[in-house]
Amino acid sequence: MNTNHFRFNRKSLPRVTMVPPVAVSPLIKTARWSALLLGVFYGKQRFDYLKPIAEEEKKVEEAEKIARVEQERIAKQLVEANSETILK
Repeated sequence: MNTNHFRFNRKSLPRVTMVPPVAVSPLIKTARWSALLLGVFYGKQRFDYLKPIAEEEKKVEEAEKIARVEQERIAKQLVEANSETILK
């Protein structure tokens, strides 16, 4: 029994003839590199703009989490205190 169901045999694949590469215009090359560099520059500026905002949001979320945990702890203590008085 053949267990190699997913292996390809080079002989079973069709022959593909490759086309030689086309010479790309220097103008197109320059435009591509310019777009890449501008994108990197824009990304760096955008990151520098958004980073302080994200840090501030993180600080606010941490403060809210601390307050929420404290409220949950107080609520849990109240429930335990009330449940003890009902049972007695």
